[in-house]
Amino acid sequence: MKKLIGVLSATVLSIGMLSACNSKSDDKTLILGTSADYKPYEFIDTKNDDIIGFDIDLAKELGKKTGYKIKVKDLDFGSLITAMNADKVDFIMAGMKETPKRAKKADFTDSYFIDQNQVVVNKDSNIKTLADLKGKTVGVQAASIQETKAIEVSKTAGFKVENRNRIPEMVEELKAGRFDAVIIEQTVAKGYLDKLDTMEGLLIEDFFEQSGSAVAFPKDSKLTAKFDKALVELKEDGTVDKLIKKWFGDLK
Repeated sequence: MKKLIGVLSATVLSIGMLSACNSKSDDKTLILGTSADYKPYEFIDTKNDDIIGFDIDLAKELGKKTGYKIKVKDLDFGSLITAMNADKVDFIMAGMKETPKRAKKADFTDSYFIDQNQVVVNKDSNIKTLADLKGKTVGVQAASIQETKAIEVSKTAGFKVENRNRIPEMVEELKAGRFDAVIIEQTVAKGYLDKLDTMEGLLIEDFFEQSGSAVAFPKDSKLTAKFDKALVELKEDGTVDKLIKKWFGDLK
């Protein structure tokens, strides 16, 4: 009988420990979903294969403020919200902007960085204005606001829009001549333009977007307000500005 009670007690204890380990309320680690092809927001450090960048540093600072450790998971940009709502990641930071469509499936904090779109072309293309894109093929990242904006503008400007999952794929298509232009955020485009002297960036007002990058959480998540408060504090104490200078340089 004592032996049976001992076995039962051990079993109950094991189940209790297992439940505690699996309890989400006790888990102080959050999984950040990102798309590590968007330098300097997030990208893979070729020296050690770590994912680094502005969003990653800011996520870790937010984690410190809110009491969470942050682990990073790399996914295609277009699958991030779906992955979050399937509990594969806890939140998203990927240079993502709030849009009416996304707001139906996710909650967003206030924005933490505002950028603008740039049209990147080959220098020998003779493309200088929106009118020059008529009949051309413009590349965008799948499920991005650049894709939405390009489709909108194409209806009157008369160019074709094609998407790819990753930014490097788009740039390769441009280099190969399969795309005539690609639309990328200016700070991301800068990294390619600094290395590729065969390309140039154009600021075409028709493609501008005023919204800024924000942190995305599942609908009605209690973490949204918590991270929003932490974000305000990091802005006020200068942490956000320091990270902007670290990853984007002097933007003035």
